[in-house]
Amino acid sequence: MKRIWLTGASSGIGAALAEVLLEQGHQLALTARNTAPLKQLAMRFPDQVLLVPGDLLDSLQVKQIGVRIAQHWGALDQVIANAGTCEYLEPEHFDAALVSRVVQANLFTASLTIETALPLLQRGHAPHLVAIGSSVTFLPLPRAGAYGASKAGLRYLIDSLRIDLDRQGIAVTLVSPGFVDTPLTQRNDFPMPLRWSAEKAARHIAQKLERRPYEVAFPALFIACLKLLGHLPKHWQLAVGKRLARPGQES
Repeated sequence: MKRIWLTGASSGIGAALAEVLLEQGHQLALTARNTAPLKQLAMRFPDQVLLVPGDLLDSLQVKQIGVRIAQHWGALDQVIANAGTCEYLEPEHFDAALVSRVVQANLFTASLTIETALPLLQRGHAPHLVAIGSSVTFLPLPRAGAYGASKAGLRYLIDSLRIDLDRQGIAVTLVSPGFVDTPLTQRNDFPMPLRWSAEKAARHIAQKLERRPYEVAFPALFIACLKLLGHLPKHWQLAVGKRLARPGQES
């Protein structure tokens, strides 16, 4: 049984992953701004759920969450930094404020989570730091500049931390999903090949994390295609990107 802090637990992959981990018997500290889904889980798994809601953009709230976890458990065995969002840049209007929002939500919240979690992980059993990234980092895609930049930054942060934390015995895993059916992706206005349900993705992630790998990327065929395209010369990547753009977007 692990003591796990899971952020972004109110919907999508986070909510599905919470279900899977609770079914497996783990203890979960659940964080999200929307508390209703968290309270439902607490009612169903009263002896396993610690409610620690809050805004992960607020450093004081994140520190207070860490204090609550420390008071209840004293340590963490695993943290899963899952909270995040997605917004798309429109070619006709570059919006720096949008870039800032997405980077704050995807990279800065993960950084605050990690800062708070590390002292607790250092006291845990077989400590494991996990961050939910994205397969978008394997290939530049139209309109995805802000989202991709935030996840690319997260990838570098996690890959660097893996080196720094190894001497402390803390394993580090980056999860890079393809398209998953969540409230965020349901707003997308383009095809999403090989899309998985949130439940399927959660079970796959939970199973793979048991081995504490460097990375979990799925679906395999989709990831292989992205990596192959990502190794093409830049002018070929440009041609692929233009083919993927919405009508009129590439002009």
